[in-house]
Amino acid sequence: MRILRGMVESLPFETNKILIGDCVTVMAGLPEGSVDLVFADPPYNLQLEGELRRPNNSRVDGVDEGWDRFEDLATYDRFTGAWLEAARRLLKPDGTLWVIGTYHNIFRVGSILQDLGFWILNDIVWRKTNPMPNFRGKRFTNAHETLIWCARDRKARHRFNHWAMKSLNDDLQMRSDWLLPVCGGGERLKADGRGPPDAEAGGPAAPGAARLHVARRPCS
Repeated sequence: MRILRGMVESLPFETNKILIGDCVTVMAGLPEGSVDLVFADPPYNLQLEGELRRPNNSRVDGVDEGWDRFEDLATYDRFTGAWLEAARRLLKPDGTLWVIGTYHNIFRVGSILQDLGFWILNDIVWRKTNPMPNFRGKRFTNAHETLIWCARDRKARHRFNHWAMKSLNDDLQMRSDWLLPVCGGGERLKADGRGPPDAEAGGPAAPGAARLHVARRPCS
């Protein structure tokens, strides 16, 4: 404990504190090369047009706030490049970055990551046990999101806790497909609007698919 306390006290900024503000501005105020890991959940640029309603005509509480709206793809790319550059400056030489997204944005994010010199280690498929249905029935149900895990650069000596991951997965080597539920809520109601999907309790995994044993709590 004394060693850990000394390590925390030696950090060049205050820890255990949530910093609220524009991400690029806030990161610019932190010391270069001071962070071991960055996890980013950026705007997906969903570009929803009009209201989305279920078959029973109830409104889906989708993401329509201004922070997720961009004039065009070039604007979104500039935004993505700015926060990724700021995050890369903060990473220690052997630090890593995680970023999550959907088909709306993850391919553009991945391209910009590589352009900036990040080295992609894995892409993780998060398979949702209780995805929101496609209410209009014109596309497949979007039942997964993609996480990209990357090192700061190709020569970085990243850390991977193989045995810890294995212990979380019934003593099998952790795979790159993770089966996890989404937080409950109106967006995950059945198409008839009467209740949560049957898979809310957790559906069967594909043979060998990684399962993370996590406490399931309601989201706040």
